Amino acid sequence: FKQKTAYEIRNCDWSSDVCSSDLATEAGVALDAEALRGFLRERLPAYMIPSRFMQLESLPLTPNGKIDRRALPALAAGPDRGEPVEPRNEQERVIASIWAEILGLEQVGVEDNFFELGGHSLKAIQILSRVNEAFQVQASLRRLFDNPTVAGLATTVEELILAEIEAIDEPAEAGDGA
Repeated sequence: FKQKTAYEIRNCDWSSDVCSSDLATEAGVALDAEALRGFLRERLPAYMIPSRFMQLESLPLTPNGKIDRRALPALAAGPDRGEPVEPRNEQERVIASIWAEILGLEQVGVEDNFFELGGHSLKAIQILSRVNEAFQVQASLRRLFDNPTVAGLATTVEELILAEIEAIDEPAEAGDGA
């Protein structure tokens, strides 16, 4: 991945928490978005990985040879995504719906990565508040950051519900033996 690249945070409206980061590379080196994301995941925290990538014939340069960031073309709206995987159960449907609403997306697949969809800590807090309310659990930010997909968060919710049920059953079982 050693090549000419331009990385830029664009379209920032800090009052509404809307920001996207873009990475553009010169043609001649194949740009495999998933391989690049994997490479970056090994070196950067998830929130620092660009949500979108673009390959150009050449990067625009200033007269002194530096990348002219103002001349970079805008990327199409939304992250690079394949066809979203549909929710497989009611928990995934509820969580995907919450994500779509808070992230401002039409549809969210169960394998879509929260950070690649433009998620960040403030959006994570909003999502967790809604998920915790919907399922009457207390999922933490760490759980979302460790499992940043709808499927991962649905599994976390399931684990938390089962742990609560087991906690309720344990005192009853301990009282039966006395």
